[in-house]
Amino acid sequence: MTASAALAAFGTAALILHAPLSAQTAVVPVVPPAASVRGLPDFTDLVDLVGPSVVNIRTLERAVAARPGAGGAPDEQMLEFFKRFGIPVPPGMTPRTPRQERGPSEEAQPRGVGSGFILSADGLIMTNAHVVEGADELLVTLPDKREFKARVVGADKRTDVAVVKIEATGLSPVKIGDVNRLRVGEWVMAIGSPFGLENTVTAGIVSAKQRDTGDFLPFIQTDVAINPGNSGGPLINMSGEVIGINSQIYSRSGGFQGISFAIPIDEAVRVSDQLRTTGRVTRGRIGVQIDQVSKDVADSLGLGAAKGALVRGVEPESPAAKAGVEPGDIILKFDGKTIEKSVDLPRFVGNTKPGNKSTMTVLRRGAQKDLTITVAELEPEKPEVRAAAPEQPAKPQASSAVQSLGLGLAELTAAEKKELNLKGGVRIASAEGPAARAGLREGDVIVAIANTDTASLKEMETALSKIDKSKPVNVLFRRGEWAQYAVIRPQR
Repeated sequence: MTASAALAAFGTAALILHAPLSAQTAVVPVVPPAASVRGLPDFTDLVDLVGPSVVNIRTLERAVAARPGAGGAPDEQMLEFFKRFGIPVPPGMTPRTPRQERGPSEEAQPRGVGSGFILSADGLIMTNAHVVEGADELLVTLPDKREFKARVVGADKRTDVAVVKIEATGLSPVKIGDVNRLRVGEWVMAIGSPFGLENTVTAGIVSAKQRDTGDFLPFIQTDVAINPGNSGGPLINMSGEVIGINSQIYSRSGGFQGISFAIPIDEAVRVSDQLRTTGRVTRGRIGVQIDQVSKDVADSLGLGAAKGALVRGVEPESPAAKAGVEPGDIILKFDGKTIEKSVDLPRFVGNTKPGNKSTMTVLRRGAQKDLTITVAELEPEKPEVRAAAPEQPAKPQASSAVQSLGLGLAELTAAEKKELNLKGGVRIASAEGPAARAGLREGDVIVAIANTDTASLKEMETALSKIDKSKPVNVLFRRGEWAQYAVIRPQR
């Protein structure tokens, strides 16, 4: 009997010995085999397949002056670790030479290290934009130790994607995978140059998909060990296909702490195609400021699930303004694509070619409406503009129905309407009790209540007379330039 068989037999005997007498003769059920007993994956074939396509990228800069107090001396214990085990010291960790300490040098100095992977046999390479940013020279080292100077074809900071080119032929390009088929829990592998250690392989699983950490990128989250120098390297599935670019880590120390993020390869390829064609990326814009739709607001509007993008503001003369979009609208679809979360909208719009006529479905006052909008090209963000305080506020007024909500209200002056670009509304002079608990405050302007426009106090009173005072009521209001919803719950 083998040791493992004896151990199994002993475990079974112990189980029977401690079982009740009536259960000793019971038949032990057979547990069906689970996926976990299939064993750990073997990555050796993947390394042989993809390894020749992964490169090391070193960046150099000229005339680097020593900056007092910047950086500090390298960690001597870490340097000793690398020397003791015969590991090459990463660029940037070498102790400063007297020449470096004296000041600027005309010779190119090491600036940083990253990774990349080959897109085409003639030398196109994909990496991160932050890897190549600010570099005076780029040196690409292939797995066979050949070294080439590279030039930047194009880089896009918003998505952190860059394409560089080396003058070489007969290279081994990677195979691009389908991100839509990627599943949470799936094994993945990374190859890169953490801390300058070339051709380093790490592995783990996909922890989450569609992780929102940026306006234009739904990141892939993994537990694959990623460290400085891995940036720009490929994330590979078990079929040997690249499904992401390793880009970021979540860390409080600067090193890997179990959470890393990769740019989905379909997003990266879309950007790289534009960089290769024009050297830059164009994105669409429609000119709205948006926010999430809360569960309370969704319930009060009869929306069901908390989905869509709440329009808090519309830029004057923007495509959205010309299409008739209003603050308080909830955008549900863009070009037929459902907006599950507010961050979906800038991605859908950003991927739309400027000049395209798109259809947008909005929810307004409880009813859906289709709008046609001509997408413009994305411009730099404008500084926030706050509305000026009213010069001559109207005298507060309130009926018993308004007071029961904890509100003191006043008519908008002509100057206030012009300042806020509103045709009407009711200014909150005071907010107490239920209104204060809902987040309303003095100076807010109510433009609709219970899905009914309130251009004046009279319209407000009429709308309140038709609602059930015992149930929560939704309020659409403006605060400065931004529109948002609140749900006032009656006091019990």
